[in-house]
Amino acid sequence: SEGSDSPVAALRFSNEGWDDLPVQMVVVSCGIKPRDEVAKQAGLELGERGGVVVDEQLKASAEDVYAIGEIALYNNFIYGLIAPGYKMAEVCAKTVAAESLGYDLGLDEVPEFTGADLSTKLKLLGCDVASFGETHPAEDDPDISSMVWNDAEGGIYRKLHFNKDRTKLKGGILVGDASDYSRLHTMYIEGGEVPENPGTLLPPPGARGGPLEEEEVSTDPNAQICSCNDVSRGTIEAFIQEAGVDGATMPEIKKCTKAGSGCGGCEPQVKQILAQELEKLGGKLSNHMCEHFAHSRPELMALVRTDPDGPESVDSFAKILAKYGNGGDGCEICKPAVASILASTVNGVILDDGRDALQDTNDRSLANMQRGGTYSVVPRVPGGELSPDQLVALGETAKKYNLYSKITGGQRVDLFGAAKHQLPDIWEQLGEAGFESGHAYGKALRTVKSCVGSTWCRYGVQDSVGFAIRVENRYKGVRSPHKMKSAVSGCVRECAEAVGKDFGMIATENGYNLYVGGNGGATPVHAQLLAADIDEDTVLKYLDRYLMYYILTADKLERTAPWQAKLPSGKNGGGPIEHLKEVIIEDSLGICDELDRRMQHLVDTYHDEWAEVVKDPERRKKFKQFVNTDKNIPREDMVEFIDQRGQNRPADWAADGQPQTNWQAPDDDVFARSEKSWVEVGSVSDFAPDVGSPILIGDTQLAVFNFASRGEWHCTQNMCPHKQAFVLSQGIMGSLDGVAKVACPLHKKQFGLETGEQLDGGDLRILTFPIKVEDDKVLVELPKQDELDAILGTNGLRVLKSDCVDVAGDAIKVPVRRKNGLKEMENEKEFQVVTEDAREEVGMNKTVV
Repeated sequence: SEGSDSPVAALRFSNEGWDDLPVQMVVVSCGIKPRDEVAKQAGLELGERGGVVVDEQLKASAEDVYAIGEIALYNNFIYGLIAPGYKMAEVCAKTVAAESLGYDLGLDEVPEFTGADLSTKLKLLGCDVASFGETHPAEDDPDISSMVWNDAEGGIYRKLHFNKDRTKLKGGILVGDASDYSRLHTMYIEGGEVPENPGTLLPPPGARGGPLEEEEVSTDPNAQICSCNDVSRGTIEAFIQEAGVDGATMPEIKKCTKAGSGCGGCEPQVKQILAQELEKLGGKLSNHMCEHFAHSRPELMALVRTDPDGPESVDSFAKILAKYGNGGDGCEICKPAVASILASTVNGVILDDGRDALQDTNDRSLANMQRGGTYSVVPRVPGGELSPDQLVALGETAKKYNLYSKITGGQRVDLFGAAKHQLPDIWEQLGEAGFESGHAYGKALRTVKSCVGSTWCRYGVQDSVGFAIRVENRYKGVRSPHKMKSAVSGCVRECAEAVGKDFGMIATENGYNLYVGGNGGATPVHAQLLAADIDEDTVLKYLDRYLMYYILTADKLERTAPWQAKLPSGKNGGGPIEHLKEVIIEDSLGICDELDRRMQHLVDTYHDEWAEVVKDPERRKKFKQFVNTDKNIPREDMVEFIDQRGQNRPADWAADGQPQTNWQAPDDDVFARSEKSWVEVGSVSDFAPDVGSPILIGDTQLAVFNFASRGEWHCTQNMCPHKQAFVLSQGIMGSLDGVAKVACPLHKKQFGLETGEQLDGGDLRILTFPIKVEDDKVLVELPKQDELDAILGTNGLRVLKSDCVDVAGDAIKVPVRRKNGLKEMENEKEFQVVTEDAREEVGMNKTVV
């Protein structure tokens, strides 16, 4: 609109005769709308805005008709959370049993639903949100005192309501960091008693300084632990005591008591209770990685590094499993953990000697898998420093392969949308420009961010760029239990945000202050000062020891911050940071020589993984799209790509349960009546052992699994039915209770390779096909090609843009549901958003909605 920066000028309605409504902002409010069409047709009393009107027993206006959940309108209010739904179900069940079925339940009072606690914790678009108690007290309430924490840059907002004297907590809202929700909610439920200084409750845990402490769960048997399902501590305790040491596990607690099966916010408390009760029974909470190893990662790492038979006896997964495992074939949990251990002890090329079968999704492809099964390319840019020629090379590569380009938060360039078979060629071109692998795909050092420091900045006191480059080049390629990030700031203004990293350095007049154990993300933690005013060489010496101590003792997928918080306190108190000073600087454990030696081994054996692939034809073969043909299927034939601000990206995935998700074959044996024949798909040598390999038959993509460690072959569809992505051949193979399986690389859905059934609790399934080996030839029994393509053809399963997507602001089209089996829309206000870019096409002189 004229004189306004707003891209919106008006709402234009489709209703004939309606005038435009001038607006500058469109707010789409998403909530619950009861599906009460059947109730309306039956003549039940409905609320003005929908919903079946019910009384305290959840009775509707017709006899013997009840309503619960999101369709029930009690006291003119719709309850859209799971906890009130369960409470309604309990009241309704008791009422029906007593009144309609005539059971004597021995009730002292008539069951009633009079409302429910609306406290909840959710994760919306990656952001933690939670609320409890009073969230919007009246402005004129004389007994309310509120406190607000508003960190716009950090994306954290918290508001707590107390009584006027601030002696009781009455409610609150948490956005961005709700990690202490359970504690605050329990405090509110138990009467609201607060600490002497209630102001200590307001800051998010990550901003309070010091190590993160695990919150103690209430010992009161009546204390509510799971608000979603109204489960008390006493209920959980009773189940654990009944199940015993062997039967009490987290999955069984969820199944039998429902605790932790709702939003999941109470899981840490449930685990605490389980650990405490098991200890009373003479047992302990298992820290075993999985069914294949009765050890945690730190325990297994200790066994490997101190093995009495020497490193050669534990330099492969098979040897480690045979020596320290429980048998079986491994799985998607233990294989990557052992791969990490081998990378920290052997440090060979991760694609060689069968190690590719251990790697998680991204490591196996040396690239991050993205939506639609494409990959991203992230070259290393030490310290964020790039030459003009390298910038040009990145642009030329992106244009040649039509890759979406973006600057990352770690000061480097990310190129999205590459097909797997294109990766070696892309990296060959980037290697000629001097780029190395950025290891963005690995649990390894990502980047060392830097400001310009003394080389350009008038405030800089040290060359932060030069030191960042030195640090990054020393630790590049070093794999660890989780990703690591670092930064170097050239002065105390801290422009590189070093204290928000796993390890960071801030320049001083005398050298650098070294901070360790920080991280950003969902639960930000400030790093703590390990040493002050030290020179660069000393920084590296201490970092060698700190990182190797972390690598040797942290659990799988554990960042430095939570690992550091669990370390013991120093001899004279002072918490984990004092312990680290004693170990790293004073060598209190006598292990500094080993830490130095092991880190130097990793530095000396560094290799650019993509350079190793590019120069070796055999390694390049691992990136072939199909092992039985040189034909490639373009990415656009598997998922629709749309324009976004002049670049291409894959269309949005539909929400679970919508079309193009949770695919199912027409019936359990769709090819039962088909005429079948054995089709040769390659030689045995074409299929690497213990990994999946994709093949192409007509327009159908299949996955062949050479399960060499079991002496088995399997063939399935290559498309994961969850999101219709052609990726199953890239999943980790393993077993569950002896059943051969594959874990989808996108969301770890697990499927049995023999039957195709989903093994991790869902009802998805994949199609499987008989496979055999004759005279070194691999053959699969398949129906005729046109029948196969009709069910599994790539073209028919291509993910398309849905009717309701965000296309760079070009349009948000809301489909109108009509009389085609869906809801008829009568007198509904339909509208379309038309942005500045589209207005000329529709003959507008201003943007309208």
